[in-house]
Amino acid sequence: MSDKLIEVENLRKYYPVTAGLLLRHVADVKAVDGVSLFIKEGETLGLVGESGCGKSTLGRTLLRLEEPTAGTVLYQGSDITKWDRSKLKEFRKKAQMIFQDPQSSLDPRMTIGDSIGEALLIHGMSDETERMEKVGELLKQVGLEPEHAARYPHELSGGQKQRIGIARALAVAPKLIVADEPVSALDLSVQAQILNLLADLQDQLGLTYLFIAHDLAVIGHISDRIAVMYLGQIIELANKTELFNHPLHPYTEALLSAIPIPDPERKRKRILLPGEVPSPIAPPPGCRFHERCARATKACSEEEPSFKQVETEHFVSCHLYR
Repeated sequence: MSDKLIEVENLRKYYPVTAGLLLRHVADVKAVDGVSLFIKEGETLGLVGESGCGKSTLGRTLLRLEEPTAGTVLYQGSDITKWDRSKLKEFRKKAQMIFQDPQSSLDPRMTIGDSIGEALLIHGMSDETERMEKVGELLKQVGLEPEHAARYPHELSGGQKQRIGIARALAVAPKLIVADEPVSALDLSVQAQILNLLADLQDQLGLTYLFIAHDLAVIGHISDRIAVMYLGQIIELANKTELFNHPLHPYTEALLSAIPIPDPERKRKRILLPGEVPSPIAPPPGCRFHERCARATKACSEEEPSFKQVETEHFVSCHLYR
C-alpha cells in the first residue's frame, strides 16, 4: 500500500478574465498552472513562495474548496475531483483547513462553543450535551479552557482565536489539514507557541499537514519536505535539510538569503531580485523566472524547463540542471 495520503497530478486552477458589455472571456488568471506533488501520511509538506504565487489557491483547490480547471487530486488513490456532494461531505471529515486570519474566519455573532460545535452538528452529533462535552475536550487539547466556549471572538486574543481555528479543524478528527499561513497574522512569540502546538498535535494524532507560508524560517521550523512555488508552478522540491543546505534553483537561493541570522557578528549575503513578479494573466515564455534571474541563458526565455529529479528526492525546474 502506498504511503502517499494525497497526490496531485498536473493540477490547474484558472480564473476567467472578462471584458466589454457582453463580458467576453478574453484571458485567464493562471493561479495554479500544472502542479504535481504528493504528501506522505504523517508528514508536513511546507509550501513557500511570494504573495500572489498561488499557494493558497493550491491549498483550497486540493480540498475542492475551489473547483479545479484541470488535473487530478488523489486521496488514498481515489480522485476527489470526480466525487459528488455526498462523497465530498465524507471527505470533509478527513480533510480540514486552518485559515490565515483567525478573526475573519470566526462568526462574531456565534459563541466559540457554537463555532466549534457547528462541524459536529453538520456531521451528525445532534445531542447538545454530547456536543458541548466534545467542544470542551477540543478546547483543552489546544491549550484553552472549557469556559472559553461561552465567549465571543472579540473577547479573545489573536493567538487564542487561532487556537479556536485549530480546535474547529480538529473537531471531525481529520487525517489531513491544510494550514494556510496560520501564524502570519500573529506576534513572533505567539507564532512559536502555535507552531509547537501544531507539532505536538501531529505527534499525538498522526496528522498530515500541508503548511503554507511565505517565510522560509517558519516553514523550516515545522516541515519535513519543502516545495517552492513561483507564479503558479512548483519550481523546487526537497527535504528540509537538503533544501536549506543545497538549494538548486536561483529563486530558492534568493528566498534563503532573506532569512535573518540570529547572530549580530554574522552577515548573510542578500540576493536582491530585480523587477516584479510577472502577471499570472500573461506569464513570460520559457522559464517564468528568467526575467529576474542573473543566471538566465537564451534557452531560459525560449523553452519551459521540465520538473525533474536531479538528486535523491530533490526535484527542480531549471535549465541549469539538464
